[in-house]
Amino acid sequence: MSTATHDSPTAPAVVGRLSHLDRFLPLWIGLAMAVGLLLGRLVPGLDSALDAVTVGGISLPIAIGLLIMMYPVLAKVRYDRLGTVTGDRRLLVSSLVLNWLVGPALMFALAWIFLADQPAYRTGLIIVGLARCIAMVIIWNDLAGGDREAAAVLVALNSVFQVVAFGLLGWFYLAVLPGWLGLSGTGLAVSGADLAGNVLIFLGIPLLAGYLTRRLGERARGRDWYETRLLPRIGPAALYGLLFTIVILFALQGDAITGRPLDVARIALPLLVYFAVMWAGSYLLGRAVGLGYARTTTLAFTAAGNNFELAIAVAIGTFGVTSGQALAGVVGPLIEVPVLVGLVYVSRWARHRLFPTTAARS
Repeated sequence: MSTATHDSPTAPAVVGRLSHLDRFLPLWIGLAMAVGLLLGRLVPGLDSALDAVTVGGISLPIAIGLLIMMYPVLAKVRYDRLGTVTGDRRLLVSSLVLNWLVGPALMFALAWIFLADQPAYRTGLIIVGLARCIAMVIIWNDLAGGDREAAAVLVALNSVFQVVAFGLLGWFYLAVLPGWLGLSGTGLAVSGADLAGNVLIFLGIPLLAGYLTRRLGERARGRDWYETRLLPRIGPAALYGLLFTIVILFALQGDAITGRPLDVARIALPLLVYFAVMWAGSYLLGRAVGLGYARTTTLAFTAAGNNFELAIAVAIGTFGVTSGQALAGVVGPLIEVPVLVGLVYVSRWARHRLFPTTAARS
């Protein structure tokens, strides 16, 4: 993608900078959901066919789809630039606090507030809150005029930290904290080892593959070739993998979705609140600590975005492909994508009002 300009573009200009695949991503997701629903109703015995071969408790077609959609986005990360951001203590500390303390805690609270009587959906939302952004947020950050290198570094840090912390945090928020707070009705027996195992498979494998692809590709042909020739070729595979996975998930979730549309709406509501609160709060925090527009924008988008691919993978691996937890994960991208695209425009609008000095120089 081209470097984001620092003037405030119109909505068509921002959308026009996306590829056709990314520009209509909400539409593709909606179509994939519709195709999945039709397959679930028209193809008998689909459940048995998908479960014939499993990997880590997940049907092989879904496992392949999940790995395919994770790999390209991790191949885009600049793993050699950790030092460009780690020296900015304000940005680094703010990001770590927002991503690994505030974000999971906020989603936990919203899940219990909105879905106290739906333990499966509640658990799915909590998993989404634990899956911090690792890739697609770079697109939104770039369009909003954020600091591209800072976004890449924060994404890399989240990727590594996620492998280490996801299982422990999942065990804490799903099995320990509800008991401490006297919350009942969870009906959970969550193993931190099981969660960590699924993270290692569906994040660790594509993370290693992405790192090696960049390292070996740049060594063999150079960075310019890697960035301008290879990445555009493999990038669309992430969307194809996501859409394929959504088709299969909705084929297996068809009865639950069509039979309980109000449940889908109930899952969507706390997600909307979460994205709005996390983005606005992070944006105001960045301004308060004096980060400037570019890094404030990066902080806001990396804190608000979630790795719904990982959330779906963990929900399927831990609770099953037809579980309510998996359904909550699938609803995630349907809400997150249009919301974060809208926040690109909000960020551009807020720049001239909250950062007048920076805007004057552009």
